[in-house]
Parts: sequence; structure tokens; C-alpha cells
Amino acid sequence: MRLTIPLGLALTLAVGALQAQTVPVQNELDALTLADQVPAKAETARDWQASVEGALGQSTLRNGDDGHGTERLSFDFSLDKTLAKGWRVVLSDQLDLRWQRRLDDQTSVNTLREAYLSWQPQAEHALDVGRINARYGVAYGYNPTDFFRAGANRSIVSLDPNTLKKNRQGSVMLRAQTLWSGGALTAMLSPKLAEQRNDGAFNLDLGATNAQDRWLIAVSEQLTPNINPQWLLFGASGQSPQLGMNLTALLGEATVAHFEWSGARSASQLRQALGGVDDTAFRTRLASGLSYTTENKLALTAEYEFNGAAPDGAVWDALAHRSLGAYGQYRQWVQNRFDLPTRSSGFLYASWQDAMLNHFDVNAMLRVNLDDHSRLAWLELRYHWEHADLGLQWQHQSGSPASEFGALPQRHVVQLLGKYFF
Repeated sequence: MRLTIPLGLALTLAVGALQAQTVPVQNELDALTLADQVPAKAETARDWQASVEGALGQSTLRNGDDGHGTERLSFDFSLDKTLAKGWRVVLSDQLDLRWQRRLDDQTSVNTLREAYLSWQPQAEHALDVGRINARYGVAYGYNPTDFFRAGANRSIVSLDPNTLKKNRQGSVMLRAQTLWSGGALTAMLSPKLAEQRNDGAFNLDLGATNAQDRWLIAVSEQLTPNINPQWLLFGASGQSPQLGMNLTALLGEATVAHFEWSGARSASQLRQALGGVDDTAFRTRLASGLSYTTENKLALTAEYEFNGAAPDGAVWDALAHRSLGAYGQYRQWVQNRFDLPTRSSGFLYASWQDAMLNHFDVNAMLRVNLDDHSRLAWLELRYHWEHADLGLQWQHQSGSPASEFGALPQRHVVQLLGKYFF
């Protein structure tokens, strides 16, 4: 997964409840807990959640000039309500308002993430219909089995990989699920509903998520208490079926290994994006790594990522020199699919909850393109109150002018943000 759109980063709303009484942050057992997830709170359960987040930031361009100052205001709402016995409705939406101060430019983007009706006649069976955000994969920085990710992101507000998967449009589909002791079976059918994308602020944008007929079957079975695999078969009109596998293994009390793989006959990414001679072959993608969590809530993750459909280092280096137009078109195609633009990448993440004092989290991430040696580094400091967060973020992108991260116009981005939970 790659983030090639520059983030408008920054300083937030005045949060009126920053002096609210604090409550303990829940100790997450997950080996990688990312910063902008809402901390768990001991409160009466309710069927809706809402929050508002503001940001104001500044970037430094590669020529040393200051970039356009940015402001953002985001409204988030979700509902999961039981209508009658066995029936529930799920709704999730986010509205992002952005301003660029120097350009006096304002844009609005609404993302309808989910809107579906669920019927559960028995505890082990469920049938859902509507817009569903189907997310798959056990890796952290790149997910080869996240087959419904293409075209799903309308607005980028965070580098957090979990947030990128959460804050996106679901696909309109019919989903059936059945569970048994130690396993599960899921089947999905997502029809073609539109031809073209629509960037209108409040458009459902079905051309982005439902531009072709797609289906998926996923089955999981716990083999041992420490090993839990999942197998997937995905199909789409005009494409060969894709196989997928997710595997996690507990190597000790504090170490988890993960492996994610997909494979199918397909043309290369360059051929799909730019056309040319048919080069269809069996191509694989994978992500594999380890996560280790210490007793003081410091979680460390290292991951290797590979995309067999992407160009190797030599072809990637030659692409921009051959044609800037083709280079830009290819990058746009990859960005829309949240795939890797080159063969190999590395991903590191460190997350420290209650770092040196309660309710204060430190998070750091590094992405390295192993083909062109460009880098993206990100650091966040965040403090939690009962109903509010306050965070400071820093981002740095380095590399040669035609590299993955060196081609982005911003060198540094700094932002201060605040979030209030109703």
C-alpha cells in the first residue's frame, strides 16, 4: 500500500474539553496498536459514535520554500443499531472539509464508508446487503489479499495503515457468513453498478467501488492454538481468479509472525496502466514480518513487502527518463489501487502506549523503497483525555527526484491536531 497523495497536515480545532477528567487507556494486546485509533473507554455501550477533528499545518517544499498552509475539519459518525430480533442496520460516514490558506481554496469530500442491513437468523449465520467495507489481510504496511481496496479511498487524513483501510468506501455487495468452532466461511458477490468515478462531494461514487462484477470466498480454520490460517479465492470480470492466504503464528508470549500472499495470472502493472505488449504471467505478491510487544507496552513491527507485478529497479529508474507522462500515469494508477509501485519495500513501525506517563503515546513509522532507496518517515506524539485527543505529527520524505517518495513536492510536513469524541 502506498500513499502518494501529499497530506495536508497540521494544527487543530480548539478542543473545549481538553481539561476533562482523564480515564485509564486500555492495554491493547495487539502487537501493533496505531495512534489514531480511539482508545477504549469504560462507559455504557451505545449504538452510535460521533467525533469532530480539526487540523492546521505547514509543509516545506523541496526547493526550500514554504508550501501551502492547510486546514481540515472532519466529522465522523457511525451507527450499529438493532431493529428487531436478528435484524440490525450499520451506517458509517465521514465528511472532510479542507482549506489551503494561500490559495484561498476550499474542498469538501464525503465518504459513505458503510450502509447495510444485516439479518442473523441464528448466532452462527448472517446475511448482509448494502455498502460494506470488506477488509482482508494480516500484514500491517501492505495487504496483497485486501482485494476490495482499489478505488476505495476518497479522502486521506492519516498515514496510519489501519485508518486508511477503515476510512474508505465499501463496495455494494451481498455477503453471507457462517461460523463454527475454530473456523468461518464467507462468500461475497459485488455487482457492476457504474462505469466511471465521480468526485462530487456527496456522490456515492459507485464507479470507484462497483465498476465490475466481483466475488470472493474466504475460509479460515484454526489448526492449533498458535496457528490460524485463512484461504481466499477472488474473481472479477475480465481477470483470472486470484488465490490468497493469510497466516499468523504465535511464536512466544510476546512475538507474532504474520505471512500474507496472493497469486494469479495477470499482466504487469505497467501493461495494465499504460498498455502495450501482452505480458500475462503468473505473478505473486506477499508481505511477511514479525511483531514484538514488551511489558511496558512498546510494540515493534518489521515487515518485508514484495509485488511481482511491479517493475524492477532498472525498469522503474528508466520510466521517468523515458516519458514523464507515462511515469505520472503509472503512479496515478498504482495510487488508485494502493499497491506497491516497485518490486520490494520495507516497513517498520514502533508504537509505545503510556510512554513515560499515562495517556501519552509515541508512534513512529518508516517506509523504505528497496528498489530506489527513497524513504518516508513519520512520527506522532499524542495525548488522550476522556473525550479528547491532542496530537503533533511530523513527516519527512527523501529520495532522488524520480523516486517513489522523492518525487513528492513536500520534503517536511508538520501538523498539530485535536479530536473531540461526543
